[in-house]
Amino acid sequence: MSEQDAHQRVAQDASNDRFAQEATIEPEHIQRARAHALELGAAPISPAVGAQIALIAAVSAALNIVEIGTGAGVSGLWLLHGAPRAILTTIDSEPEHLGVARQAFAEAKVPAARARFIAGRAADVLPRMNEASYDIVLVDADPEGVIEYVEHGLRLVRPGGTVLVPRVLHGGAVADPVRRDAVTAAYRSLIHETQSSPAVFGALSIVGEGLLQLATSNAPRG
Repeated sequence: MSEQDAHQRVAQDASNDRFAQEATIEPEHIQRARAHALELGAAPISPAVGAQIALIAAVSAALNIVEIGTGAGVSGLWLLHGAPRAILTTIDSEPEHLGVARQAFAEAKVPAARARFIAGRAADVLPRMNEASYDIVLVDADPEGVIEYVEHGLRLVRPGGTVLVPRVLHGGAVADPVRRDAVTAAYRSLIHETQSSPAVFGALSIVGEGLLQLATSNAPRG
């Protein structure tokens, strides 16, 4: 590929990403949660990634979902937008984030029985959760622990369940071979290892901040 072709490809990718972001219509209650998230400094997932996880929740007919990293509630609301009958268990170590998320869910008229908020470190909470009991696990917590959290996620989802990892491109760092810091290396390793693993089906979306989608085999475990 010539240098000119490379520049054209970069411009085309940026244009496609911008179009995808602008074409996504975010429900009003999620827009309000996004505004609160930005005020709080809890960077929410982009609308385009939100629409993707809502679609996955919908086609999965998800009834039990775990979210690692509540933030201000944006990703959780997107998941329940796709699966309104689901029960969401969301974990965060920041009480302030959980408080803002609770308010966002209340404003969105999500029934209290549909959302379970757990305050604590995911590394402490996840080992106590039931194996093979969830349809979807979303991993959006501290990136230093992403590999550990995904391993827990794959244990928690039922056969045929899905683990979702937004922000997996780490702001473009993963694609840059010069970047070798620990977090970038962890995301890069996660992508390569899951793509080559016979135990999961993996797909990587590059829209927005990126979304790694991992589906486990339907075969019973054990």
